[in-house]
Amino acid sequence: MTTLHPLADIQSCRIGDGTRIWQFVVVLADAVIGRDCNINAHCFIENDVVLGDRVTVKCGVYLWDGLRVGDDVFIGPNVTFTNDLFPRSRQRPERFLPTQIEAGASIGAAAVILPGLTIGAGAMVGAGSVVTRDVPAHALVVGSPARVVRYLDDRHAPVS
Repeated sequence: MTTLHPLADIQSCRIGDGTRIWQFVVVLADAVIGRDCNINAHCFIENDVVLGDRVTVKCGVYLWDGLRVGDDVFIGPNVTFTNDLFPRSRQRPERFLPTQIEAGASIGAAAVILPGLTIGAGAMVGAGSVVTRDVPAHALVVGSPARVVRYLDDRHAPVS
């Protein structure tokens, strides 16, 4: 059963069964949210956003146009996504840069994700990291700018 808190502003009709959306969340009309997701308090989900199934979005996260999130992704508290490399007041780009978070990835608290990037399947972004380039599948990245420190599964490490 889907649970929508009465203090949330839910404009979308495309929310999967079993999803929970907590208080002070805004979901715009064209957003798509999968099954069994958990959207914590004080989040904003713009129109051109697609979330897969079983996605967790912790408090204080804003999901902007162009974001695609695969199944089983964890987005920690206060993660910052961006969708415009050169933002200007009242000057919108023709299209926003797409950002892809692939299945099973985890993004730690207060990480910053620049636009137009892919975070690979099963990857992990450390808390507070600033992601400025694509993250390979199953990589652990940390720092500013984020760098690969190891692979979480040796089968996915690049061959040198």
